Amino acid sequence: MKPPTYLPTKQTNQASLTTSALSLSLLTSLGGIIGYARTGSIPSIAAGLSVGALYLLSFLRLRNGQPYGEELGLLASVVLGGSSIPRAIRLKKPVPIGLSIVAVYGLLVFGGAVRGKRA
Repeated sequence: MKPPTYLPTKQTNQASLTTSALSLSLLTSLGGIIGYARTGSIPSIAAGLSVGALYLLSFLRLRNGQPYGEELGLLASVVLGGSSIPRAIRLKKPVPIGLSIVAVYGLLVFGGAVRGKRA
């Protein structure tokens, strides 16, 4: 007898999306605050809190079953990646590299979710 295979359900996928959105919101917001505290950089706090707010809005929409939650997460990831990936390539410093990894994770998670909705 063959053991049952695990197939992700819409509920488990939705739970992982909401967890990812909330985690990325906290991570980017905290990163912006830490960047400001360490260097006094206004752009760091503005960008961190703005991207964090987009991820938070994504989380709230996903949790409440409202439309465009996945798209907002993807938008936040595109904004984060658009600002961090070129800096990571140019500077090769830990913070832009870390932000790039977070952005790529978001692009994969939310991009896959948006693509799955369209299929």
